[in-house]
Amino acid sequence: MGDSGELNLTPLVKRKGVGTRAWLVVSELGKSRIEEVGKHSIMHRTGIPARDLRILDPALAYPSTILGRERAIVVNLEHVKAIITATEMLILNSKDPSVATFVSNLECKLSNFDASQSPAIKGSDVAIEDSPSDSKPEASNSSPKISFNALKMDGLKVLPFEFRVLEICLQFVCGCLESETSTLEQQAYPALDELSVSISSLNLQRVRLIKNRLVALFGRVQKVRDELQQLLDDDMDMAEMYLTDKLASRQVEDLVLEDETENYVLNDYR
Repeated sequence: MGDSGELNLTPLVKRKGVGTRAWLVVSELGKSRIEEVGKHSIMHRTGIPARDLRILDPALAYPSTILGRERAIVVNLEHVKAIITATEMLILNSKDPSVATFVSNLECKLSNFDASQSPAIKGSDVAIEDSPSDSKPEASNSSPKISFNALKMDGLKVLPFEFRVLEICLQFVCGCLESETSTLEQQAYPALDELSVSISSLNLQRVRLIKNRLVALFGRVQKVRDELQQLLDDDMDMAEMYLTDKLASRQVEDLVLEDETENYVLNDYR
């Protein structure tokens, strides 16, 4: 209330939702958009628990990690902190320069994806034609469904979206580490040559700094290598990463359940 006794009707500034973060959502076609999403919304959307979401927090220093879950893959590799589902990728810190480079690379490769050049993978194909003859495929028109034949090209099953995106992540991270190694080598050899000619405190300090950077870089490379090796050695973890197959199986089950429910209701009215 003001000095004149009148009510102060100045509108209050609406604060941003507590706990929301800006996520860059990239679709299968390489189209991206920014979404302000809260922690609980992300957990409901991707099915990952809160402890997995903490791994992606830029303020916390977690080692390189790749986690396969029921409906998503959690990726924490160097600057790339993301969640991959069967149909989209959610990326944190997209405005960071190092992440922005990855995003541009990701969008370009997804938008220019040529299925005929994608490596084929082995596995069972889920298709509507393989469903029981008494089922009703037209029921799938009532809601958005994944195309069960979308991954079948010329008799081959191409790499699903989640593995294409994960491959792009690994290529980018390994490329960055290789580039840093090359840059460090270009600095190390001249420094060692100068030290062999003249052993001075300045040259020793220069070599010592390069050595410290080399040790730190080796540690980062080792963490990525160990995580990949551990993942490849665990069949259960690898199986969890087949998100598209699991999504297709769930949708087939939903169609069968919907058909059975419809038949049950019709029989009750007869």
